[in-house]
Amino acid sequence: MKSDIHSPRPVKTGGGNIATARAILPYLWMADRPDLKQRVVVSIIALVLAKVATISAPFFYKEIIDSLAPVASAGSAVTIVVAPIALILAYAIARIMMIAIAQIRDAIFAKVGQNAVRHLARQTFAHLHELSLRFHLEKRTGGLSRVIDRGTKGIEITLRYSLFNTFPTLLEMVFVCIVLWLNFSLLYAFVTAVTVILYIWFTYKATEWRIELRRQMNEADNEAGAKAIDSLLNFETVKYFGNEQYETDRFDESMARYEKAATKTMTSLSFLNSGQIIIFTTGMFISMLLAARGVAAGTLSIGDFVMVHAFLIQLYLPLNFLGSVYRDIKQGLLDIETMFDVLAVDPEIADKKNAPALKVEKGEIEFSHVSFSYDPLRPILKDVSFKVPAGKTVAIVGPSGAGKSTISRILFRFYDISAGAVLIDGQDIREVSQKSLRACLGMVPQDTVLFNDTIGYNIHYGCPDRSDEEVVEAAKLAQIHDFIMDLPDGYEAMVGERGLKLSGGEKQRIAIARTILKSPPVLILDEATSALDTYTEREIQEALKLVSKGRTTLVIAHRLSTVVDADQIIVLEKV
Repeated sequence: MKSDIHSPRPVKTGGGNIATARAILPYLWMADRPDLKQRVVVSIIALVLAKVATISAPFFYKEIIDSLAPVASAGSAVTIVVAPIALILAYAIARIMMIAIAQIRDAIFAKVGQNAVRHLARQTFAHLHELSLRFHLEKRTGGLSRVIDRGTKGIEITLRYSLFNTFPTLLEMVFVCIVLWLNFSLLYAFVTAVTVILYIWFTYKATEWRIELRRQMNEADNEAGAKAIDSLLNFETVKYFGNEQYETDRFDESMARYEKAATKTMTSLSFLNSGQIIIFTTGMFISMLLAARGVAAGTLSIGDFVMVHAFLIQLYLPLNFLGSVYRDIKQGLLDIETMFDVLAVDPEIADKKNAPALKVEKGEIEFSHVSFSYDPLRPILKDVSFKVPAGKTVAIVGPSGAGKSTISRILFRFYDISAGAVLIDGQDIREVSQKSLRACLGMVPQDTVLFNDTIGYNIHYGCPDRSDEEVVEAAKLAQIHDFIMDLPDGYEAMVGERGLKLSGGEKQRIAIARTILKSPPVLILDEATSALDTYTEREIQEALKLVSKGRTTLVIAHRLSTVVDADQIIVLEKV
């Protein structure tokens, strides 16, 4: 099924946080999504309105204080009815609006942010499937999964904190400075600006220092966790050798490093908080001292004094979270940069422009003077030539390392050869699309890995468009249907992680059923029975005979005894 998603083409950032932030922008302002653009514009307007409401609240507060001051000083017993109810109501409305508009802004922008997350996650996931087998063999699958997970979370964190915390706080600071300048004097604005700048500078320096301490703490935590998991996974081995105390001591060594790093991290947090409050309180003290002098001189009212204090307190609240916000934004940008770096990796194996689909009429395979090596210093195949006639079964045997399994990988075009040509019905597989090539090939591997889903799902995976009835028919041909029906859940039975709930023979039969459902004209059996006992091997071979009947079949095996029914046997020697 084709998707309607059209994502911007990512580029390798390589320029740090600013370049990474710039690379996100096309996902927020998408050329083909005017509805999302409208949401961005409305969100920005709402952001400004929320800050206007925030700035207006202290003005109402000032007027309330000034209107009540004469009443309080006269000692009047006038009831609250004569108090400035309209001003109090306006102040309450301003406080409500500053929160309500911000929440509306978040709700409007949510679709934009989540759309960006979806596009980047999908694009990364699809790109990982386009990369070569070599790339995946050199990477840890769990690590690649974390790239997507952390990258998408990084987008959410960066958008939430930068657009809706850091930027609004800076905007509010500008508004406050302008208001203080216009209503009081430039000195008030200068003191406020210097206070905020010093606060941000100190927070930045202290947070950079703390990030390194947290990195050390996380490394120690990861090390302790890895040792614990490794030890528990090998529980029986620990017991065999009586090394419980040894394992505990190893774990405790890592926890001791974690304790030391965690203590430094907590201590540094106290230093950060103390420094922040000292800087801001000093600035607030100077501003309030200036306002108090104005009140004493009669140039300012009590309400003015309160308004100055209210502005600074409102500004302090978001600034108080600046350290954690900066750390999270920086980590988020780093995770996004890692995701973009993966997206910028070019596939090693790529289709030629406008590559045609492979047309299989007979299914003849030909290797013509093929040479290949994973490493230039270690050749695997050297000038290998052979043919697999259409509809015939050809077996390839030889010692480990001779390149038997490499032949199947070359056929699927997981790697490109360094010399020669591989042809199917006379068509060079490098000249046709990879999708059409792999659609005509069926594989029953030695180590069948199943998805952690139902038996029915794993058989259906061979061709998702086929009906349930065809799935059952394929299972019958693979001689696995009766076993499935004996299970309490039948075809809905879960196979477990990598199919661990099933035996080797049962997994092989499911792999055969999956290939039968795909119904490819060319079949590859890569040591499909080498890990099975003699009885199971014999049963699987009977099932494989049914599958390979009428198909071009390439059998890869260690032992000659497993390929006695082949029309031709090719022996590979190690280079």
